[in-house]
Amino acid sequence: MQAFALTAQDQRSWLERALVISLFTWRRAEPSDPVDDQDRQGWWADAFPAVANDRIGSRLWLLRRRTITAQTLRDAQRYCEEALQWLLDDGHVLAVVVTITRPSPTQLSGLIVLERPEGDPLSLSFDNLLQVPNAI
Repeated sequence: MQAFALTAQDQRSWLERALVISLFTWRRAEPSDPVDDQDRQGWWADAFPAVANDRIGSRLWLLRRRTITAQTLRDAQRYCEEALQWLLDDGHVLAVVVTITRPSPTQLSGLIVLERPEGDPLSLSFDNLLQVPNAI
């Protein structure tokens, strides 16, 4: 079987898709995470990981009913970094830089920069990373 190499554009597209899936798939809440009810969410396949404790997604969904404070911004950054850690662990990127801002009283935005070993950094901006109805 012959191996194939991805073009630079294919690599960027692959990383973009991986980043979006990692951020916007709901990761199961940790036992210590406060949730509204017994539903801890999470992707069903995380119950059968090929690698122990390997999970997909982020816990950004936990912030949906929180008031936006400085702590909420820090938690959003931590949840994004946690969701993207696998890209570092698997050697797909050299660094992940997450910047979270609050452009309005009810909204969080994010800038994610992935330092790639084979080329220019990949930057993705999310103007509406999180919309929080009771943010004030």
